[in-house]
Amino acid sequence: MSEIVKIRGLKTGLQLIFAKGADFDEVQATLLKKLKLGDKFFIRGTTVFAPKGHFSEEQNEQLRRMFRQHGMLFSTDFKEPSFGAPEKVQAPVPEKEIQVVEKVKPMLVLNKTIRGGQEVRTESSVLIFGNVNPGAQIIAGGSVDIRGTCRGMVHAGAFGDETACVVADKLRPMQIRIADVIARPPDNMREADQAERASIKNGYIVFEPVIR
Repeated sequence: MSEIVKIRGLKTGLQLIFAKGADFDEVQATLLKKLKLGDKFFIRGTTVFAPKGHFSEEQNEQLRRMFRQHGMLFSTDFKEPSFGAPEKVQAPVPEKEIQVVEKVKPMLVLNKTIRGGQEVRTESSVLIFGNVNPGAQIIAGGSVDIRGTCRGMVHAGAFGDETACVVADKLRPMQIRIADVIARPPDNMREADQAERASIKNGYIVFEPVIR
């Protein structure tokens, strides 16, 4: 049986793809179950896109209210791809026409403690001179460096950068996520005498000491 709802990550949010023939009740029930289970894709503040014209405006409004209750936005301003449809391949550009332009985003630097209930969201990397307390959230497009203790939720590489990492003087986050990989430090992790880093290795997030 085909999966009723597939989720695809975008730079601007998440895209929902519905199985052919799936009715509204099936889709709504599937999404609600994922929301209640705390699906790793659904983070507060995320915009969720659904195919325009798939459901009636009244049904879309029900989905909009459902996502709003979980702190997310809902939009139908996105074209639906079909399951299994081949992706369009763009013809190669002659080498002489290729221009490589690198845009370097400035790092966000914060000289303060991020308290519970506060959120930092940036497309770049972030450097924090202070602690990240329980209940605080850091969401960054690049890496996260905390010159203090991290006990909140941290998402580095939020747009899919698996080379991003999280570094802290003491790394004890409630939850850590790099790109689409999610983890939390083991309960029996010993106190380190130096700073620690979390990064992706072989598809898993690993924690290791690091020299600054």
